Amino acid sequence: MPTTRRQFLATTITATAAAITAPSVFSQSKTAPAFQGTIVGHGAHRYRVDHLWSQADPAKTPVNNCHEMVQVRDGRLFLLTDQPKNNILIYSKAGTLLGTWTLNLPGAHGLTLAFENGREVFWIADYKGRVVKASLDGELLMELPTAAACGAYKPADIYAPTEVAVGPDGRLYVADGYGSQFILRFDAAGNYLGKFGGKNEFAPGKFLQAHGLVFDSREKDPLLLCTERMRNEFQWFTPEGEFVKSVYLPGAFMSRPVISGDLLVSGVCFGMVPNDYRPKMKRGFVTILDRQNRVISNPGGQAPQYNDRGELLVLLQDQPVFLHAHDVCVDDEGSLYVCQWNAGKVYPSKLHPVG
Repeated sequence: MPTTRRQFLATTITATAAAITAPSVFSQSKTAPAFQGTIVGHGAHRYRVDHLWSQADPAKTPVNNCHEMVQVRDGRLFLLTDQPKNNILIYSKAGTLLGTWTLNLPGAHGLTLAFENGREVFWIADYKGRVVKASLDGELLMELPTAAACGAYKPADIYAPTEVAVGPDGRLYVADGYGSQFILRFDAAGNYLGKFGGKNEFAPGKFLQAHGLVFDSREKDPLLLCTERMRNEFQWFTPEGEFVKSVYLPGAFMSRPVISGDLLVSGVCFGMVPNDYRPKMKRGFVTILDRQNRVISNPGGQAPQYNDRGELLVLLQDQPVFLHAHDVCVDDEGSLYVCQWNAGKVYPSKLHPVG
């Protein structure tokens, strides 16, 4: 069961008070890991690596995979993990742990911040087959029907949702990224409206792995942006599911697309090695695209290069600063927080902007 609001507030108050008297109690006891303090990135988007940012105690608040992170209006950072003991860890920007709560989700994967009548809420996708809405203090508010229950799939079809996007009109879009590769559409009340996509190795608008979703607010009319991880593509769709365009990032097996101002930012979970186009483990980095969707920086990766025809050359890891970058959160000061999958149960790292 999730913590009660009273327990949540008590935990937050206690953690905040402890932070005032001993702000670095855990970080001071750590040995500096590899690449601590290294400068990564290119051009105007360079960062100092801080692997010791998190002051959480792994003995008290363990994590398995740190899947995604978002920042809410008051500046706090909410980290989603698939550790059922604490699905959510709440941080200050300084790395202080302010509180935790859980919905006991063993496959918590996608964390989407949404606004309903001025109130902030979360949509959480659990790849074990659930999509739920929760308050910021862990109250379960709503659950969408499964793909079979709403009539989108046959009972035998695999359903393993990885992300939720909320449209400007409140409609909901669920990426079945580890299942049958459709994007399911619901109205704000949770009524099923239809689906699009499906599995196909080559066809535009189809997927091998529809991993992450977001509405691209940089467009005049916001489009639904989906990560097609295994084909190294970002794909854009109308809210009705019509394919509009795609951008190919050879070598980059991207995770969730994150929009920050004019930038598109994503963690690269898997990479390639020269002359081998198969996905490789422990080859992660971060990629940053500009308003025209051209790669301008790769923190942890090699500098992006385009040929004379304007084609992007294969993106490769430069140094193993990150093993498998699963998500990037961009805060209100331009710092990046990199969440990792399958990286030894590490907490997120912070990338501090440098001049």
